[in-house]
Amino acid sequence: MRNYIIRRLLLLILVLWGVTLVTFILMHVVPGDPAKVLLGKLSGNEVLVTKLQHQLGLDKPLVVQYFEFVKGVLRGDLGNSYKFKAPVMSLILERMPATIKLTFGALIIGLLIGLSSGIISAVRRYSVWDTFSMAFAFFGVSTPVFWLAMLLQLLFAVRLGWFHVSGFEGLRDLVLPSVTLGLIYSASIARMTRSSILEVIRMDYVRTARAKGAPERIVIFRHVFRNALIPVVTLIGMQFGGLLTGAALTETVFQIPGVGKLLINSTLDLDYPMIQGGVIFVAIIFVLINLLVDILYAYLDPTIRYD
Repeated sequence: MRNYIIRRLLLLILVLWGVTLVTFILMHVVPGDPAKVLLGKLSGNEVLVTKLQHQLGLDKPLVVQYFEFVKGVLRGDLGNSYKFKAPVMSLILERMPATIKLTFGALIIGLLIGLSSGIISAVRRYSVWDTFSMAFAFFGVSTPVFWLAMLLQLLFAVRLGWFHVSGFEGLRDLVLPSVTLGLIYSASIARMTRSSILEVIRMDYVRTARAKGAPERIVIFRHVFRNALIPVVTLIGMQFGGLLTGAALTETVFQIPGVGKLLINSTLDLDYPMIQGGVIFVAIIFVLINLLVDILYAYLDPTIRYD
């Protein structure tokens, strides 16, 4: 396991290099000039545009710009934001608490709804609950998160007045955003949990446990659920990383000052350092979460070995 973790961490270097290269190329393929965006109404003045491009280093060859950025990353410096004129890392860390609160709120809601509905659907297959649960899962998978967010805003904030429409003044303002993300998140978990349990529940050792007179509750949670968790844990790990980035639309709709909203605004402003730094930060989180999921495999299934 130790050697496997070391190999994965070394692979992280290759992944980050690929992320920086692809992100850098895509940013410079997209039409637009950050200098003109920053100057706004003065963007027609070519002298000011040229001067600002020189100050930002945008007049250097692309190869030089890329290797200067990579050198900064190796030193732990993601550069300074064009718009905010502040270190990218400090801006990300400043916005991170709001995103983490939203992500964990959505994760808890998604796990509670997704796992419980998936288990009940599998145990009571073809029942009314199973039909309702899978219809809800289909609705959740196919529903755009921004549409659901605006629907909840209209119902619970505008009509009922239980919550604020937008803003972030306390944990109360995280309820609607967390429910929005959690409902979307729970749909995939419910479908995966149901299908995984239905596959395991037909195994011989499950029939043996029942033949020995074990209560159905013990059979489901001790023998079936744990062995059905591996694909579910994979999905949870992948979607948890996705929550950190998928929260961007939710943060924008609810005007939550998180990392996702920061990256969307930076994309519109062509803030190259902010975009590159944010993408690298998200890539690191994805790789580390996937590593944690792989480690959990060995705990859930002792027969798994990483050689």
